[in-house]
Amino acid sequence: MIAAEKKLLLVVDDAPANLHVVRSILKDEFKIRVATSGAKALDLVRAKPYPDLILLDITMPEMDGYEVCGLLKATPEIRDIPVIFLTGKTETEDETKGFEVGAVDYIHKPFSPAVVKARVHTHLVLREAREQLARQLLDINNELEMAREIQLSILPHEIPKIGGLAIAARYIPMSLVAGDFYDFVIVDEKRLGILVADVSGHGLPAALIASMLKVALAAQSPHAFDPGRVLSGLNQTLCGNFRNHFVTAAYAFVDTEKNSIKYAGAGHPPLLLWRESSMGITEVLENGLLLGLFPDAPYSVAEVYVEPGDKLVLYTDGILETRSPSKEEFGTDLFKVFLESKHNLKADEFAESLLDELTVWSENRKGDGQEDDITLLVIDFQNS
Repeated sequence: MIAAEKKLLLVVDDAPANLHVVRSILKDEFKIRVATSGAKALDLVRAKPYPDLILLDITMPEMDGYEVCGLLKATPEIRDIPVIFLTGKTETEDETKGFEVGAVDYIHKPFSPAVVKARVHTHLVLREAREQLARQLLDINNELEMAREIQLSILPHEIPKIGGLAIAARYIPMSLVAGDFYDFVIVDEKRLGILVADVSGHGLPAALIASMLKVALAAQSPHAFDPGRVLSGLNQTLCGNFRNHFVTAAYAFVDTEKNSIKYAGAGHPPLLLWRESSMGITEVLENGLLLGLFPDAPYSVAEVYVEPGDKLVLYTDGILETRSPSKEEFGTDLFKVFLESKHNLKADEFAESLLDELTVWSENRKGDGQEDDITLLVIDFQNS
């Protein structure tokens, strides 16, 4: 090491002869502080600049090295300083105790200059590597947080107000950024398009693809009334722009004047519709190919009619794939049982109740331990 890069070492030993030996071995390459007791060591280690490494004798009066090391590791601002024990003890249980209190290594007495230098160099390099990784991780987390904020900014800021509809939306990413997406296309006060999409994979790549859907959907607004054309347009936009990913999507066009829903899907879980008149659930599954794979893929459209009291549920498969501790998936059947038992709840209450049910099912706190992103849209049909 050149002089400008000299690291600071704290050497702690109650025997002046040992201090002299260690200092003579290391003084040409390092700056040295010395302490002849545990109490003095604790004072010196808190003096800035903090030492880069501590060489600590075990057998000392009043406060031995184990106690000193334990106190060091209990102090947040200095606990990451590596501690190497200096000792004549070679029993396994002694070394085990040292590692348990936080030491990183042992140097046995009598000292070998080559061993002392090698151990010190090794642990300084390891500490620098850990600190570099920590800095890189912090930078990555900061970038992910910025990506999260950007992603949240492209989601709808408020729920559309459409006469005859009560709409609730929930968006719960499994990590800082998600591959799920949803958005609305407001045609007028009686007509609304709703897109729910799920990009394969997780993390930043999936989130970047999901963000493309915002612009792609806006380009489809002139024919928002035609779900098949909307999905076809999205598919053509996505094809050729990424590899190793695909998108499932569901698009529903709701017309409260005609009391109708036109629906098309692209490899997506079925739309669930609670019908008040029959007191039963209809699955609407009109699926074409996944988005982003085949530019000329066709998408057909299903049309159903609704009445006041009906409830429409659009969602991503993070709900269906939520697992219990025994690895059993929540699945479509349990989802339908839940919808049947809770259909009378208002849209917002239903959404919250379903998330609570998934929490109970998985035995995780809400938002914790998810294995996939979750997006949920619930639409109640009311009297206009």
